[in-house]
Amino acid sequence: MNKSSFHPDDFFKKACAFEASLILVAALLGWIANINPFADLNFSESAIACGVIGTIPLFLMFLLLEQIQAEPVIKIKNMLFQTLGPSLHRYHWTDLFILAAIAGLSEELLFRGVIQPWMESSWGIPAALIGSNIIFGLVHAVTPLYAVLAALVGIYLSLSLDYGGDRNLLIPIIIHGLYDFLAFVALMRAYRASLLTGSGQ
Repeated sequence: MNKSSFHPDDFFKKACAFEASLILVAALLGWIANINPFADLNFSESAIACGVIGTIPLFLMFLLLEQIQAEPVIKIKNMLFQTLGPSLHRYHWTDLFILAAIAGLSEELLFRGVIQPWMESSWGIPAALIGSNIIFGLVHAVTPLYAVLAALVGIYLSLSLDYGGDRNLLIPIIIHGLYDFLAFVALMRAYRASLLTGSGQ
């Protein structure tokens, strides 16, 4: 894939609109399943702290993958670099923060706020943990390895829901959004550096 799948000039608006539309999908599925996606969303200082701290292992994993030279990992890195790099490098970090925040909120409302509890009500917690995150992995399946990694990240996010004993959707929302932001910034910086050295696509 040699060119971006997104037009760089309108990437931000389209990406934000797409991610925000998932909130409507969550609301619709929640209405069908009689589940309020916002029911377990509780604001507290401890939840914010857990979310920030919980982002660290995921970002360390991201940095570790950056050092791995195995072909499947290189394929993922090249794909992200070539598809997102030309778009992300045009924006300020505040734009990337907004996009990441919307993605964290919308995807967590959908997967951890509706799909997982919906499955829990029918199949129980262990099956819902696995089943909901297989779906999470599949919708991120840009490559087979990426789908597996996304599913594992999804399991991590699902487990963070009940950290401390009380279910709180704010924790995975913060982890997801903050991780996406850090990954976006890292990708943006790498692409800008490639332009300076003449190696950008």
